[in-house]
Amino acid sequence: MLKIDNLQIGFSSASGAITPALRGVSLKLAKGETLALVGESGSGKSVTALAISRLLPTPPAVYQGGSIEFEGKNLLKASDAELRKIRGGKIAYIFQEPSTSLNPVYTIRSQLAEMISLHRPDVTDVDAEIIRWLDAVGINEPARRLHDYPHQLSGGMQQRAMIAMALSARPDLLIADEPTTALDVTIQAQILTKLKELQRELGMAVLLITHNFAIIRGIASHVAVMYRGEIVEYGHTDQVLSDPHHPYTRALIGCIPRLGDRRRRLPTIDDLKEIPA
Repeated sequence: MLKIDNLQIGFSSASGAITPALRGVSLKLAKGETLALVGESGSGKSVTALAISRLLPTPPAVYQGGSIEFEGKNLLKASDAELRKIRGGKIAYIFQEPSTSLNPVYTIRSQLAEMISLHRPDVTDVDAEIIRWLDAVGINEPARRLHDYPHQLSGGMQQRAMIAMALSARPDLLIADEPTTALDVTIQAQILTKLKELQRELGMAVLLITHNFAIIRGIASHVAVMYRGEIVEYGHTDQVLSDPHHPYTRALIGCIPRLGDRRRRLPTIDDLKEIPA
């Protein structure tokens, strides 16, 4: 379904110099599969995600090479009209900060209705469809929430509303960029479980972006580890977690808290002298 091959992206400055951000990223994602893209902040995960449907503003972003194929079409050569049909409808996003992604001056109903009307014009009863999706993501009494504004919802409910909005178009690919970062661990587990259930129901592929190795076991079939704009390790999730080959991967896994561990100093980048510059 999705194939990224040797993608190279830089960002231009006022002087004209281009700073590389992605250095030959290659990924594959099949229909119904979940791929976790793991790395620290600044490693290039979100840039990769936004590049897929060309959401990066150009300038300053510069696509320097490579290809992004989605369902056999190279999106780097797609027209604006073609991309508008794909964004939201074929490829949907869940961003990491729902409080900044949801429009504060529009109700939850109006924001979901726009998505449904744009990408599923065959739906005749929009309110019933919105209620169905709000219920599907675990929002209690969804009919009462239709006319709420984002500030009237808790952080967990805002994130659920974002998920409902993304899934209401029934996308083929869902890109979830740190979807549980701002949530407590209980709500985090509920939302990840709900995402897995809805993925099975819709048969969609999921690209899960996270900095946390602890949440991907049992969710992602494969994992790709990013470091400084490159994929440094790729494989089946269980294999990577049990036998990581790259020192950066080992350091990330070493930072996962474990019950019963005595207090210890966590590894840092300065400790990893064998990582190539």
